[in-house]
Amino acid sequence: MLTTDDYKQRIKALTQKLDGCCEAFDVKKLQARSAELDELLQSPGLFSDVKRAAAAGAEAKYVKDKLDELRVYRARLDDLSAMIELIEDGEDGFYDELCAETEALAGDVETLHLETLLKGDYDNKNAILMLQAGAGGTEAQDWVSMLYRMYRMYAENNRFAVEELDYLAGDVAGIKQVSFLVRGVNAYGYLKAEKGVHRLVRISPFDSNARRHTSFASLEVMPEIENDTSVEIRPEDLKVDTYRSGGAGGQHVNKTDSAVRITHLPTGIVVQCQNERSQIQNRETAMKMLTGKLVERKISENLEKAQSIKGDIKKIEWGSQIRSYVFQPYTMVKDHRTGFETGDVQAVMDGKIEGFIFDYLRKS
Repeated sequence: MLTTDDYKQRIKALTQKLDGCCEAFDVKKLQARSAELDELLQSPGLFSDVKRAAAAGAEAKYVKDKLDELRVYRARLDDLSAMIELIEDGEDGFYDELCAETEALAGDVETLHLETLLKGDYDNKNAILMLQAGAGGTEAQDWVSMLYRMYRMYAENNRFAVEELDYLAGDVAGIKQVSFLVRGVNAYGYLKAEKGVHRLVRISPFDSNARRHTSFASLEVMPEIENDTSVEIRPEDLKVDTYRSGGAGGQHVNKTDSAVRITHLPTGIVVQCQNERSQIQNRETAMKMLTGKLVERKISENLEKAQSIKGDIKKIEWGSQIRSYVFQPYTMVKDHRTGFETGDVQAVMDGKIEGFIFDYLRKS
């Protein structure tokens, strides 16, 4: 049983970590930016430009929410100190509340600390994810469908919104390829490390002889970017194809050429979108995807000497995986970038995406 002196030390450590977070976020700068945005949102001419107004509104909300969050954490620390004083004065009924609140606040401050590490140029952007089946046939397509469900669940558990952009069903089961947008603050920062080839080893539910099968799926992650001056996209470098959307159909979706496929001729990058009813909207979304891919390509070129991010995705097969999920002959998750292995996900990888995926698979 911890004493009040132990909790005083924990509160001191939490205060120091919170101070570091406030310094990293630069509270004075956030306050100044909040005042600027409030003034901008009150200007009558702002709302003539809908996109600019929406961006300003979103940034104002983020800045205000972050300042409120930091104030709340500071107040919670003060409350913990007050509880300790009450306990030392003989009010033992506050001890359980002190224990629970200290643990809760420690988790919240740790999450905030992680957010301060997301300082990349595009970490605060929405993320576009593209899953594609590789070697393994129907097994691989089923693996893609599992990964898709799991990343959606991860996003929902972290209060991110998910929007499907493109979907190609498997021949027998699962998904051949799917693209989806994850909307939320720092979505790209949290998800960018998941890029690569994911390998699954299990007893196949599609094999009547119950043999062990290995399946591969690749995941590409890129930031959602509308306008980026660091990359130039010339109209003459684009080949735009339109076609009818696949899927269940309806009054409109399969009766017009609303789906759009854009090929960037200099690089050979192909993106496509068929989620919207309007060809114009699909084209806009596809252009965002293309911009994100080109930005990723540029980052990869800049980091080529230090293990390029994009260069890891070559072939969706053995030897290219960043992580293996092995369920036969034993249960293990191995991250091939670090060489780390574990079977105790809750104790070692609690809170990480790979832990969430592994736990979901184990229970399914």
